[in-house]
Amino acid sequence: MLKHSINSVVVSARDILEAAGARGRHVVVGLSGGVDSVVLLHCLAGIAPALDLTLSALHVHHGLSRNADVWARFCADICSSLHVHCNVVLAYVDRRHKMGLEGAAREARYAAYRTQRADFIALAHHRDDQAETLLLQLLRGAGVRGLSAMPRVRALDGAGRLQLVRPLLELTRAQITSYARVARLAWVEDESNADPAMDRNFLRARVMPVITERFPAAPATLERAAQNAADAAQLLDELAQLDAHSAVIQDSIETGALARLSPARARNLLRWFVERQGFALPARDRLEEGLRQALHARGDAKLEVSLGAAILRRHRGRLYLEAMGDAPVDWECTWRGETNVKLPGELGAMHFEPAVGAGLSLARLREPTVIRPRSGGERIRLAPGRPSRTLKNLLQEAGVPQWRRDRLPLLFCAGELVWVPELGLDCRYAAQSGEAGVLPQWIAPLRY
Repeated sequence: MLKHSINSVVVSARDILEAAGARGRHVVVGLSGGVDSVVLLHCLAGIAPALDLTLSALHVHHGLSRNADVWARFCADICSSLHVHCNVVLAYVDRRHKMGLEGAAREARYAAYRTQRADFIALAHHRDDQAETLLLQLLRGAGVRGLSAMPRVRALDGAGRLQLVRPLLELTRAQITSYARVARLAWVEDESNADPAMDRNFLRARVMPVITERFPAAPATLERAAQNAADAAQLLDELAQLDAHSAVIQDSIETGALARLSPARARNLLRWFVERQGFALPARDRLEEGLRQALHARGDAKLEVSLGAAILRRHRGRLYLEAMGDAPVDWECTWRGETNVKLPGELGAMHFEPAVGAGLSLARLREPTVIRPRSGGERIRLAPGRPSRTLKNLLQEAGVPQWRRDRLPLLFCAGELVWVPELGLDCRYAAQSGEAGVLPQWIAPLRY
């Protein structure tokens, strides 16, 4: 019986990791110090050799509890005992966040996860968490996307290079606690988990016990409902992708094509587009208002509709999404050959992909190379045998909206403009055949 408690957790975690393609990859465990994450770390440390995993852990120090330093030391100690590298990251939590303290802390954690140079972030959510999440989403009036709750695997960055995986999602809280006791593990208790003022704690302590007393199989049943919702959400995504073939051009939606769809399909496409751009889904009334103005406002009218984290704008018959808030000004980042460079504010990041005979010549980029916005007067030569042209005119011809031009991260070498998103590179800096090069890419942030 004791052996079964261990094996059921190990087998479930191994199967989910294998299905996610984690074999031979770098996995970072999100380690809070609570029983769930401690069991996940202990379990993965045991199966890492069999799956050829590079394993490390990340503890996000929120500083919200007087015990936060103790928890950080505990996490470092347990990692040391398992010979796993532990990274402790201090995170700022905005106490005035519109999503409350719980939402702000979650946002801070996910921001820390996205800074990791790894293939997977492993979190210790389980079946009971899934049931609570589904109930919370129902009470918030979520659609099928929200009701699908937590997937086993999903992307954490725009390029899909970093994946979030939940190896314990098919297990119950009781199974995980049993593993911890059999393995004689120690863990910490976060006193905030007992605060009924937090919605999830209220459901866990007051609501779920009543439900499971009457319906003992409720967690498994709710998980099945979440899986059914996930199937429905996938079908809606596939429908949106079909509609996007005629309506979506790069990062914009053509309003004429949107108008030809039924209202339900138009809402579905706009919802899919919002999520695809990395923004949290807006409330239904905001989505409908954005769709109404996009399709019925005068053609020359200035369109700005708040969709929560994003603003919906229209330019030349196409709809665009921009992050809320003003773009940072007078910023500059130095590129020293890193694969990824985090940009300030809501600008996302730059990714530099190594190449041979393509992209920018690394030999030409030996001079100080910086990323910064335009300041006026920049010129670039996009094709051999042609003169350089002003960036202003090129962006106008390319149809880049005015509000976006000042947000573009530009690459400069020794003061010369060498690469522009949506336009390309200066031909004088192009890598020749067989020459080492690099392909810059601007990646907008995911905002969950």
